[in-house]
Amino acid sequence: MSPIRSASIAALASAVLATTLTGCQFGEEQQDTSPIVIAADLELSGASAPTGKVYQRALELKAEQLNSSGALGGRKIELKVKDNRSDAAESLRNINDFSSDSHVSAIIMGGCNECAVGAVRAIDEKRIPTIALASSGAITEPVADRRYVFKLAPNATDSAAALTTELARRNIRKVAVLHSADNYGQEGLNALSREFDKAGIRLLGAKAVRTTDVTSQVAELVERKPQALIVWTPPEQASLAAASARQDKFAGALFFDASAAGDLFLGASARTTEKATLIFTQTMVIDDVIATTPAKAARRQWFQDYTAHFGGYNGFSSFAADAVQLVADAELRAGGEPGRVDRNALRDVLETAQLDGLSGPIRMTPDNHSGLMPQALTTLVARGGRWRLAG
Repeated sequence: MSPIRSASIAALASAVLATTLTGCQFGEEQQDTSPIVIAADLELSGASAPTGKVYQRALELKAEQLNSSGALGGRKIELKVKDNRSDAAESLRNINDFSSDSHVSAIIMGGCNECAVGAVRAIDEKRIPTIALASSGAITEPVADRRYVFKLAPNATDSAAALTTELARRNIRKVAVLHSADNYGQEGLNALSREFDKAGIRLLGAKAVRTTDVTSQVAELVERKPQALIVWTPPEQASLAAASARQDKFAGALFFDASAAGDLFLGASARTTEKATLIFTQTMVIDDVIATTPAKAARRQWFQDYTAHFGGYNGFSSFAADAVQLVADAELRAGGEPGRVDRNALRDVLETAQLDGLSGPIRMTPDNHSGLMPQALTTLVARGGRWRLAG
């Protein structure tokens, strides 16, 4: 090495050391470069694996975007992902493991309703902030017993209200309901029944399904000759229900709750779902929307980035991305000693979080830990093998 280069390096090292010492002498705060560790309990195998893998992709993409943006200062997000195998007992083991890791700031849980509901007691006892991407209201209610639990998926009451409004607009007065045999499915049926009573819509029958064999239940409902069949199930059951209804010569309208959303392009189910109506967030069709606000521009960019990375779009991805953003924002706002995780402070910040998210407007309050606002939901229709804005 040349003498000049050696001298230059020595001078630079001295300057850095002097700056560091001066900063310490005058009480300047050292930049926090500790990682923001977010744990994720996801359905990566088992019945719900397709949706769980969508969440994993979205978490990784959003973390990568935030890490490269400089928005976190000197900090980076690190993800710790575990497969719960679509099993509530395995999910609870994951939650206990994550909560015992002092480096973990918060947990994001996937779309398994039973997993999230089954873990709420442990989450509150361990005092670890957790955002669930599942839909059941029992995840966050009553709030007094779920102080550390939050959720982002659409609420049953909001979906039922939006769906009933569309039924009334189209003058549909006789309906049947196929719903999943879990907490959210029962919540949906109850919420729909209340809305139907107010709107003067008659419920001709309802059937619950637990497996992907929906043939007999759909046949029984179609026999009652409803004007519309409402399908309140996850995507795979919903597409099978649509196929069964068409096979049974059902000529009425098909309506899907938000839980039936999935890929933008309908693929093999395109023919049987043509003209079906879906209640979901605008992110699914944001490429059809003019980006007139920063929030809409961000949603369009997310749509394009996700599609570019993975070759297609899935509506549920935005909830996972918003969960990462909420945790990152809360960690930065919570402050505290560099390198030390303060879960209580993080929880307090999450409880008042406000975000114009990729899914839509999100508002958390001490009385409401289910943050997605009703205004986030819109009406979509299947046309030409993909979802489009209705109208």
